[in-house]
Amino acid sequence: MIFDKIHQFNFPTTIRFGAGAVKELPAYLQQYSIKAPLVVTDPTIAQLPFFKKIIADLKAKNISVEVFSDIHKNPVKSDVYKGSDAWDATQRDSIIGIGGGAALDVARAIVLRINHREDLFKYDDLIGGDIYVTNDVPHFITIPTTSGTGSEVGRSAIIADDETHQKKILFSPKLMAQIVFADPELTMDLPPFITAATGMDALTHNMEAYLAKNFHPMCDGIALEGISLIKDSLEKATNSPDLESRSKMLMASMMGAIAFQKGLGVVHSLAHPLSSLLDTHHGLANAVNIPYGMQFNISGFEDRFRKIARTLELKDETGEAVVKYLFDLNSKINIPHKLSDIGVKNEHIETLADLAFADFAHPNNPKPVSRENFKQLYLTAL
Repeated sequence: MIFDKIHQFNFPTTIRFGAGAVKELPAYLQQYSIKAPLVVTDPTIAQLPFFKKIIADLKAKNISVEVFSDIHKNPVKSDVYKGSDAWDATQRDSIIGIGGGAALDVARAIVLRINHREDLFKYDDLIGGDIYVTNDVPHFITIPTTSGTGSEVGRSAIIADDETHQKKILFSPKLMAQIVFADPELTMDLPPFITAATGMDALTHNMEAYLAKNFHPMCDGIALEGISLIKDSLEKATNSPDLESRSKMLMASMMGAIAFQKGLGVVHSLAHPLSSLLDTHHGLANAVNIPYGMQFNISGFEDRFRKIARTLELKDETGEAVVKYLFDLNSKINIPHKLSDIGVKNEHIETLADLAFADFAHPNNPKPVSRENFKQLYLTAL
């Protein structure tokens, strides 16, 4: 079995992958003379036994640990400022992000802010702010605990404005972790809902990356293999998990994050406003919207959908069969089919459409998406 030992990949950064990989963390820190990390996580993970064991193992090696966990489930700018205040107050020398997308995004944004103290959103990639990321950054390590965003291998953080709820992208190659400890054992105790929602997030990343209009055949190949791994493992990981299904999902999650440097699309632009306006879990927002977004994209891109259908081993190699597969998969992992089931009301639609049209993801969709298209997609999914 390939998942019962630790493998090393050097793509796009160094990844130590396999059961027990996180046990290598103390020795790694000692190797690089890291003595006082700021560990960034979320309030839930901070209370879990595996997290407490990681911290205890570090302290046993005389490593001073400061834990920062005061973050929202959909991160906002003030989370990052509070984290950098914790860095300043406790004189840290490195940052370790442990968690899902929210914790890793906040950790990465803190990494940026340590030596870049102008307004955080000056560095927004959507307005060319990456050119201001010129200073060194602290040593950065990531440890994923979910199989969804793949943020552990990313170079960007998505952070929302506290007031306007608009999401910004902080990007720079400097923000990539020096090493990832990807240990599927840390995902074994995820509850079924989180497994399902984050897994559909990973599937959305891979599917949207494959369909994105930019030219990047390497990302296309990675995305299709990510889709294949999720086909083989998400239902099992959700309903009767074992190490193999958890390992495949963790790998597929990282592959999705690597692939979506090519771009995302309409589904993410439908999902982001649900998180910022209604505080919907990002993976859940993607999961409910993906069948509708994929239906929108079929016309004109039948060849691409044929490849996706073939990867999913569907008898009918069409876009419509892919959409049916997505609805069926959601049913198998207890994801609702309608936005009304997750708290969306008719009075939210106009604001959601405005936010979706302003979102950064859909310009890379294979076909243009108008504000009216977004409104109709929300209404169809309602």
